[in-house]
Amino acid sequence: MDTAVLLEYAWVLIVLIGLEGLLAADNAVVLAVMVRHLDPVRRKKALFYGLLGAFVFRVIAILLLVWLVQWWWVQALGALYLFYVSISHLLALRKNKEEPSEELAEKQKEKNQSGFWMTVLKVELADIAFAVDSILAAAAIALALPAVGGDFFGVNAGQYTVMLIGGLIGVIIMRFFANYFVELLAKRPSLEVAAFVIVGWVGVKLSVLTLAHEAVGIIPAEFPHSTTWKIIFWAVMVIIVLVGWFAGSKKTEQTKEA
Repeated sequence: MDTAVLLEYAWVLIVLIGLEGLLAADNAVVLAVMVRHLDPVRRKKALFYGLLGAFVFRVIAILLLVWLVQWWWVQALGALYLFYVSISHLLALRKNKEEPSEELAEKQKEKNQSGFWMTVLKVELADIAFAVDSILAAAAIALALPAVGGDFFGVNAGQYTVMLIGGLIGVIIMRFFANYFVELLAKRPSLEVAAFVIVGWVGVKLSVLTLAHEAVGIIPAEFPHSTTWKIIFWAVMVIIVLVGWFAGSKKTEQTKEA
């Protein structure tokens, strides 16, 4: 491998690690809000299983990359599941606000006692959706690199290695993000609404990928990778976070005054 190619690979790997770090934040939000209702001990176990699942599913997604880019319905199913997670939890949060505190406490107790494995299952399903999103984003960058070495499961070995390293580092970053978000949600419960809105917004992102797929062709294939869409996506993400943060801050201040 000559110096120019080596430098190109190193630069793309740095960019990919940054991208995976941003995407890991999305996944970490899902992990945090899904395990938040569990007691600290089982929450830690659920986070471990979730992160293990994220690792496994990202490796599988890379191995299946050649087929994933052809199966538009995989992206569609991922989007639908994220919409389901977002809408169902937002409706549940709204319902909880309307229920008397005693009934809500009793339901929470029952959920804590019986919901561990169901929580793990939901987390793993979300991991699959995010793995597809993450690897497709990584592929858009890594597959543009010069081919180095032979083929590995239909993908160039050099390009595959870059995607694998970026994906695994993303899981490591997610480990720290998830713990941080769990602690943050405990301090600012109102951010839970913003978190599930973000889950739905990532579902929109997967929907855009689906609609731009060459087998569907409803929107231009280059749009999901365009600067315009990336600016729109991250701008909306930041707005959601800011609204959730300041709405929570205002509510806390009002509670103290009361």
